[in-house]
Amino acid sequence: MTGTGYARSQRGEEEKKEEGKEAQEAVPEQKRVEKKKVPPKGPPQVAMVDASHLGGFVNIDATDQIAGRLCSKVAKLILGGKRVTVVNAERALISGARNSVIRQWMERLEISSRVNPIYGPIHPRRPDTILRRMVRGMVPRRKPKGAAAMKRLRIYIGVPEEMKAMNFGRFEDAQATRPIPVYITVKELSKNLGWSG
Repeated sequence: MTGTGYARSQRGEEEKKEEGKEAQEAVPEQKRVEKKKVPPKGPPQVAMVDASHLGGFVNIDATDQIAGRLCSKVAKLILGGKRVTVVNAERALISGARNSVIRQWMERLEISSRVNPIYGPIHPRRPDTILRRMVRGMVPRRKPKGAAAMKRLRIYIGVPEEMKAMNFGRFEDAQATRPIPVYITVKELSKNLGWSG
């Protein structure tokens, strides 16, 4: 007795599923016709970097890119044998509360040699050297392949005159997701660390 009721309920569910599928198949056809392409709001689209098909050179604009994510991508590229040029280093962003980021970097400046500060560590203060140090921390710099990789990296403040005509890409996953005022720029951090530029 339970078998027949169960079988009837199964048939009823199957019929409902078939009716639902037919209705779903008809609806997307109507939606596809009605959709219009609306241009996205916000900053203009910029070429994103896909380095797999590029030759030996990659040019990157660091504007509105998260510094840590940008540097990890750059480190991977230079270890892979690419020559990477990064411009607008001062416009890269560091996430976190502005005061706490500055305080942490100021605490790092207090680390020095007891004997003579010239023995190091030497702390970077310029935007380009800050990014270079970030990349250096992601590369095995004491091994020959890491030392060779660091020689393939060029980082500039602003855009040099000879590079103004070049096209620069960006990394899609390093793009800032929150509003820009939430972040602190590397330039602002450098000014607080004592950079006079």
